Amino acid sequence: MSIQCTIVPVTPYQQNCSIIKCEATGRAAIVDPGGDVERILAAVEQMQATVEKIILTHAHMDHCAASDVLRQQLGVPIEGPHREDDFWLQKLPESCRMSGFPPAQVFVPDRWLEQGDTVTVGEQVLQVLHCPGHTPGHVVFIHAPQKVAWVGDVLFHGSIGRSDFPRGNHDELVASIREKLFPLGDDITFVPGHGPTSTFGNERRNNPFVADSRYG
Repeated sequence: MSIQCTIVPVTPYQQNCSIIKCEATGRAAIVDPGGDVERILAAVEQMQATVEKIILTHAHMDHCAASDVLRQQLGVPIEGPHREDDFWLQKLPESCRMSGFPPAQVFVPDRWLEQGDTVTVGEQVLQVLHCPGHTPGHVVFIHAPQKVAWVGDVLFHGSIGRSDFPRGNHDELVASIREKLFPLGDDITFVPGHGPTSTFGNERRNNPFVADSRYG
């Protein structure tokens, strides 16, 4: 048995919220619920999944603003991101107010994640990589058996994450991609925080920001 994934674009930012379901157990995790709770829960119902946790790649509002609402509504824990993103969680009410998002309260995850940790979804295991650069506490989730990764705003099809936010770092971002993600293999398909899926191999060949041709 393996995992099933449904991508639900949420918020005016069209952020890719993923629902990952372990097919053996029916248990699921919601990745980066930034908003539109009813749409997310409708997708969960359609998948006939039982949510057991919420997992976060990073703490920008379009990825996490609905997390605490869902935690309370479903009675499940929040895991991630890395604690270096705590300052973004502290700014969540202000960020939402300034951007016209629905109000959100400051929250603390039930578990901070670090490089080398694992997250379980039913019987499935996701590897955790700490990939700073877009935010200092950004993490990426890898499901090695099916060669799928959830990379948040680290890497996109044809682009990379912004590094001009507070405590962003372009050099760190490129190192996260080229030294942590690309070595996992060209055949890894990734779900980015926005836009279409791609593979690490495609980005190594064609992404103008991180391609092998740019770095020799």
